[in-house]
Parts: sequence; structure tokens; C-alpha cells
Amino acid sequence: QVQLVESGGGLVQPGESLRLSCEASGFTLSRYTMRWYRQAPGKERELVGTITMFGSATDYADSVKGRFTVSRDNAKNTLYLQMNSLKPEDTAVYYCNARRVGAAPGYPEVWGQGTLVTVSS
Repeated sequence: QVQLVESGGGLVQPGESLRLSCEASGFTLSRYTMRWYRQAPGKERELVGTITMFGSATDYADSVKGRFTVSRDNAKNTLYLQMNSLKPEDTAVYYCNARRVGAAPGYPEVWGQGTLVTVSS
């Protein structure tokens, strides 16, 4: 069964750190570009960060640049999101996403179920 499972969310205070994990099963992660998205209450889903197949390049939303780091361990079939200096506005459900490199149009993406991050004092 093809799936992504996120973990590591929780309640933290402003300024603290958290690391999210996203474990893939049923497919080979190294063939996919991976992304983290988030959706805050009442807002649209937004792209947080992207990492290429072998981790050679990353890209981030301006709102998290310098604070968040996306990484991957293809041997463990796992994606990570290290979040430092967390702010209340980072509160959201975080989702990981896998998109097959070189796939034909319409090839299905894979989404995780999401993990909730709450930043509050």
C-alpha cells in the first residue's frame, strides 16, 4: 500500500523547536520530489519547503526561510522538517507530499494524513 505517514507534531512554546518526520511505504522515496505543506485554520494550504530527489537542492517559503530545514534519508525512506524558532503563526496541520520525477501528466501524487503543530504560550 502506497502511503506517507507524518509524525512529530505537538504543542510547543514560541521560540522552541520541533522535528517532523514523514515515512514512506509502498514506494521508493528516491524517485520522488518531496514537499512539506501546511494548512492553518481558516486558511488555504501553503507550500513550506521542497527537496529534490537526492537532497541536492531545497527551496522554502519566505515565511520559514532561515528557520525551517527540509531533509531526507532515502535509505530510510523518510522525509524530515526541522522547525526552529517557532512562532504562533506556524500553527497548522503539516502535510508531506510526494511527486514522481518525470511522471506523465495525471500521475497521482501521494499525500500524508497530516500532523498538527501548535505554537502557543
